[in-house]
Amino acid sequence: MSQPFVSLCPEITRSDALQVMHWLDNEAVIRYLADSRDVSASIGRALSRVHLPILTHVFNHGGRFFMAFDRRDRPVGFVRLVNAPSHCEMVTVIGDRENWGRRLGTSAIHQGMKLAFMEMRVKTLIAKIQPENIRSLKAFLGCGFSHACETPLLTSLSMTAERYRALLGTGMFLGSSEIFITEIDKGRLTELMEEHEASVVDLEYEVARAIVVRSENVTADVVTLNSRALVQMDGQSVEVVLVYPDEEDPATGKLSVCSEVGTAILGCKAGDSFAWRVGGRTRHISILQVLYQPEAAGHFHL
Repeated sequence: MSQPFVSLCPEITRSDALQVMHWLDNEAVIRYLADSRDVSASIGRALSRVHLPILTHVFNHGGRFFMAFDRRDRPVGFVRLVNAPSHCEMVTVIGDRENWGRRLGTSAIHQGMKLAFMEMRVKTLIAKIQPENIRSLKAFLGCGFSHACETPLLTSLSMTAERYRALLGTGMFLGSSEIFITEIDKGRLTELMEEHEASVVDLEYEVARAIVVRSENVTADVVTLNSRALVQMDGQSVEVVLVYPDEEDPATGKLSVCSEVGTAILGCKAGDSFAWRVGGRTRHISILQVLYQPEAAGHFHL
């Protein structure tokens, strides 16, 4: 649990808006943000004009806005994805000085890339950073971005969808432990994702970054499809079976691979522990034991 963790939430509440305004009142935070004062003023006007508890529509003008939360579900910053004709621009902010240097910004960049390339389907993602902002430059370059162009005032970094997908399988992305899927499972899941493209972003990401192995070579402690495992969530142990969507039955512990928890445990090994966003909050999940695995039992037809 020592790895940095950030989850991005698309729903922006009134409380979130006030928190963003608080961050943007800090000179140290806005030092490198070109339009920060305009944004803060715009939020203030929206709060006085719109008397609603949810303000997502206000923040999504011209792109997408996400609040960033840590593993304890505390707001730590935001990610903004701004649409342009030929690309999408990412702006990442970690709001409180006490969280700087903890690599939360890097984790937020990873989550932002996943949403940009796998949900929004952008072709090119860029970040415009002032040369003096060394911390941000290092974070984006460390995430695989490359130099696009440079002026005395701004350094532009870019990442293409093709390069992003190529990097997914290298294990370079922060906070992502290795997962394994069989060749057969990958083929079946690829067909499944083509049918449910809009709703399986996390599953697509996990399959893309997984290490693919032959069915006869997968170790017996890996959660493959149709495996039965003992899983602990927030300290509570439960026995689950990972199944395809048409076999889902939560009452008997059968979890669809497309569900939040099902996607989370796919390809994990006994002993793995990680944080995952489930039902709007962060859950702490551990794989205690793989009780049955089709491949280990020689049931390769399952």
